[in-house]
Parts: sequence; structure tokens; C-alpha cells
Amino acid sequence: MTIDLPSPAHPLNIGTRGSPLALAQAHETRERLAKAFDLPVEAFKIVVIKTTGDRVLDRPLKEIGGKGLFTKEIEEDMLAGKIDIAVHSMKDMPVDQPGGLLLDTYLPREDVRDAFVSLTHGAMADLPVGAQVGTSSLRRRAQLMARRPDLAVVEFRGNVQTRMKKLNDGVADATFLAMAGLRRLGMEDVVKSAIAVTDMLPAVAQGAIGIERRADDMRAAMMLEAIHHLETGQRLVAERAFLRGLDGSCETPIAGLAELDGGTIRLRGEILRPDGSEVLTDDQTALIADGAALGAEMARGLRHRAGDGFFDWIAA
Repeated sequence: MTIDLPSPAHPLNIGTRGSPLALAQAHETRERLAKAFDLPVEAFKIVVIKTTGDRVLDRPLKEIGGKGLFTKEIEEDMLAGKIDIAVHSMKDMPVDQPGGLLLDTYLPREDVRDAFVSLTHGAMADLPVGAQVGTSSLRRRAQLMARRPDLAVVEFRGNVQTRMKKLNDGVADATFLAMAGLRRLGMEDVVKSAIAVTDMLPAVAQGAIGIERRADDMRAAMMLEAIHHLETGQRLVAERAFLRGLDGSCETPIAGLAELDGGTIRLRGEILRPDGSEVLTDDQTALIADGAALGAEMARGLRHRAGDGFFDWIAA
């Protein structure tokens, strides 16, 4: 099957949020596509779309709806034909897409770890009793409370630049950011310490970029196949099956990380109460081909161990 490749006169439209990190991810996608098909970058047009999560910055995400806050408007524009593909941070993505859309292309995954960022302290262990830590992530909040219940947590919404300004303004003594985002922005110098995954298991799909398309767009499907990173896809199949089994979103205290070793896949999972008072973990290995089943089974096991009531706060 032959396809009509995009050109500067008839570009392929790439939808994205407008934050510096989102734009960096869209530019990486554009450059990979241009290189794969020996096309000028002008054959790909980046279209910025403002989402609900970008517009509402004065309230915690859970108060305005946890799922789809950073994707709804982008997906609506894609279904309407205003854009051809959309570039997403995968840790923000709900496990299910609207009818007519597919999310099946991933770029090579970056560093999955969380970064400890502070103007005055070198690591989480250095924070004094009562120090204020800023985060908008329920996962990071719960993990921090489980490890350091003596600290205070304050709401910290906004992009990387906004959060750094809040640190400078003294809103908090420290915060956590994703190593992947800081690397993509060339801001590794702000990292005081990278937190080992054994100390703070990352969000499901952290560090991964996903590209969404219309299910019936064969041109987009064939072009995206050329830049898809198989190993990242295999890892995310297991992690997102785990997330789906827990009915989770980016606003649920759930952590998960899959890693490949030869023909096997290791999945570590964690669920927490929001106040960090209870943490349940699991660690299993299976064949790569069984990654989705592994994720689903781990979710079932943790649900059973959690018992009634553990997830009541999700719907609250």
C-alpha cells in the first residue's frame, strides 16, 4: 500500500499541549518522523491545544476530574479532523481512549525516576521535621507520607517552570519532578538527587511518550509504525494492564514499573492510601508475551489483599 506523504504545503498536523515539556515532546516526534521519511520538518505542523488541566490551575486535579484532564480537548480535535496525531506524556493518559482513536505508538522511554528538587537541601532525608514539600501528585504525596510522615505537603500545580518559580518564591522547601521531563528540557542541573525506584516507585508509564491517532487513518498508522519503539511498548502493555485492573488514572496513588530482561518482563506494583498509612506491593516476572496478563493478575492480587474499603476514596 502506498501513501501520500505530507509536505510543507499539506502538512501532517501534530496536536499537543502548550507547555515547554509538551512542545519538546512534539518536536521530538516531528524530528523522528522527518528523519524516518527523509522529509523537511516543515512537512509536520505542531498545533497547540489548551486542555482543561492547563486552564484550571487553582484547584487540585482530583477536584476537577482525574481522568482525561490533559487529553479531552486534544482528542476532540483529532476526531473532528483538526489534527492528525497527538503527542502525550503517557503517565497522564487514561487507560481507555474514545471510540475511533488508538494509542499504539511509543517513543524510546527516558529515565523513569523521580527527581528531588530543592534550593536548600540535597535529598529527601535531609529535610527537617515540618519542612514543606510541594506536589500535585497523589502518588508522590502518599509515598512521601509513608516514608516521612513528619513532613507537610502543599499543593503544587503547574508546569516545570511554574513549579521552579514557586520554589524560588518560598512556597515549599522542596518538590519532586520527573527526571524524564527535566532531561527533555535540558534542566538536569536543577536535580539535587535522583530517587531510586526502590525508594519511590514511579507512576505507571512515567518517562514514556505516546502518540495517538484515528483508528481509520492508515497514513498515520504506517508513518507511526516507523518510529515505534517496541521495548517501550512491551513495558507499557504490562504497566497499563496493571493500571486498568485497578481502575486507575494519573490521580490515583498507584505506582508501577515494568523492565525487560531477555525474554522476560519484571513488573513491580504498588498501591497506597492517600495519607500513606498503608502500602501494598507486589513484584512478579513472566514472559514478555504475557505482560498484559501479568499486569491484570497483579492488579487482581493487590485488590484482593487490599480488601473492602481500600479504594473507597477514589470515588470520593
